[in-house]
Amino acid sequence: QVQLVESGGGLVQAGGSLRLSCAASGGTFSSYTMGWFRQAPGKEREFVVAIRWSGGRIYYADPVKGRFTISRDYAKNTVYLQMGSLKPEDTAVYYCAAGGIRTITRPADGRSYDDWGQGTQVTVSS
Repeated sequence: QVQLVESGGGLVQAGGSLRLSCAASGGTFSSYTMGWFRQAPGKEREFVVAIRWSGGRIYYADPVKGRFTISRDYAKNTVYLQMGSLKPEDTAVYYCAAGGIRTITRPADGRSYDDWGQGTQVTVSS
């Protein structure tokens, strides 16, 4: 089992930027994919972006394309989510997730992921 700890959330004005981090630890880190999901109050959890740990293939949800960038640091076992041009509708709790073989065919499906972080709040004011 992989332990995931997110950080970097906060309050930002519309148009601003934030960088989230997700540090992974514990066990054998053999996850195929690291993903970011978000959940706004009263809404279902939605996929944001995912990156294959090996090879670096990236999948973005349409609402964040061109504004968000995901990257990974092998040495630190950390994934980053750089968020720019933030909008009030980006307000949500952001979760980092690690998934195995099921993410190969369904990287945007939260059910493909086995381990989740505790979440970090991102609030974008208008």
